[in-house]
Amino acid sequence: MSGIRILIVEDDPFIAMDIESAVSDELGEEAELVVVDSVSQARRAADQPVSCALLDIDVVGGKTFGIAESLRARGTPLVFVSGSAPNEVPPQLRDVRFVRKPFSADELGRFVAKAVNKA
Repeated sequence: MSGIRILIVEDDPFIAMDIESAVSDELGEEAELVVVDSVSQARRAADQPVSCALLDIDVVGGKTFGIAESLRARGTPLVFVSGSAPNEVPPQLRDVRFVRKPFSADELGRFVAKAVNKA
């Protein structure tokens, strides 16, 4: 492995598979994909270095805003991938990229490729 670690937080297993597929299509075997469906699992996964993160907002156990703040404080590129409205994002996180579901696999792939190249 090249040390690329992508965190995907999504509680719908079919959407999680779509996101995994989009990232895998872009990065191939280079990346470790860490897929979790809850806030508690996301916190544990984010304790390890992450190259970038794709976060649904509403998952098992609550919202991912605290995880987003923690990742951003460490300089980790992230994007919200959510069916929620962008105005539901707290003001301090409104500069985080927001991709509305249903998403474009190409758009997510480009985000991850750009984020990893910066990392």
